[in-house]
Amino acid sequence: MGIPTAIAIYLTIWWTALFAILPLGVRSHAEMGIPVPGGGDPSSPVNPNLKRKFITTTWVSAILFAILWLVLHFHLITLPRFPGPH
Repeated sequence: MGIPTAIAIYLTIWWTALFAILPLGVRSHAEMGIPVPGGGDPSSPVNPNLKRKFITTTWVSAILFAILWLVLHFHLITLPRFPGPH
């Protein structure tokens, strides 16, 4: 696996993990019984904790990528080789 391929795989894992982690622990204004400021949507989050979620996404993605790299490095699963240009 080359560097560009590894970066592309890591970024794909990162975005997938982000969308899985984003809804965790989020409470809306309606659930908390807090009035929505400025006429916003009652289902908007009170405190989305985005910085914490980005950090969590980064380490979860790093662990998943490390597992994938180990599986591929030790040939537990092999990826197909596509023929190069002739």
